[in-house]
Amino acid sequence: MTDQTAMTTALRDERQGRAKTWFEALQRRICAELERLEDEAPDALYPGAPGRFDLRPWTRETGTGGGVGGHLTGRLFEKAGVHTSAAAAVFSPELAATMPGADEDPSYVSASISLIIHPRSPRVPTVHMNTRFLSTARSWFGGGADLTPMLMAERTQEAQDTIAFHAAMKAACDAFYPEQYERYKAWCDEYFFLPHRGETRGVGGVFYDHLSTGDFEKDFAFTRAVGEAFLEVYPKIVRRRMAEPWTDQDRAEQLVRRGRYVEFNLLYDRGTMFGLKAGGNIETILSSMPPVAAWP
Repeated sequence: MTDQTAMTTALRDERQGRAKTWFEALQRRICAELERLEDEAPDALYPGAPGRFDLRPWTRETGTGGGVGGHLTGRLFEKAGVHTSAAAAVFSPELAATMPGADEDPSYVSASISLIIHPRSPRVPTVHMNTRFLSTARSWFGGGADLTPMLMAERTQEAQDTIAFHAAMKAACDAFYPEQYERYKAWCDEYFFLPHRGETRGVGGVFYDHLSTGDFEKDFAFTRAVGEAFLEVYPKIVRRRMAEPWTDQDRAEQLVRRGRYVEFNLLYDRGTMFGLKAGGNIETILSSMPPVAAWP
């Protein structure tokens, strides 16, 4: 091992450690906030005891590392998963061909947080967020957050929840890369699209990948800002909507929309495919599946 390689490896490991520490701290804060919302949910609409997270550590079967899966089955949140992972491993030739820098060195380190929240109420939108750090011979950040209202009447850019969510994501972009918001917004719409349905999964948000401007600290700060923006805006949306009653027709529409969610995650989602091919934890990878869905 040359001195240059040793220095590069040390820097890579140090950056992974910082990202891992941040993602794990964010996981704890998000889990605590979702549990507070479980406590606050009105008993008339959400009978039973408030849910609590079941934190399940896991270890990779290949390479080194693992993570903590946070699983919640609650009264307000029918199913929620808030997971962290960190790894040091070697890409398969198949995956190495798709990763910047892996042609030079197929070994990599990574750290990430990912979450999916499926509320019981059709009036409260489903949400997804993930951010990650990955380093081969090159290092970068990626991730984003997107909102999926369950009712057609709320699936517009003019709806209150959509406006609030996009404003939060725009503020995160504007603090660091103001010229990128429209690009990341369009990227989200393009990514979370179901070609066989001819429709987007939800009302979007932001999506970015391979972010490596040459300023690690700025890129890392932006990635933290996306997580902070999610933690700021989504609980406000839930608190505004969770006391609204719903009908059987609303619930039926929600279950069909959840079916679309399943279709995207199993057919098109790169994160799902990457996790399964890279030896990730199947329980956390597939926790994005809703507890109940329907296909008319």
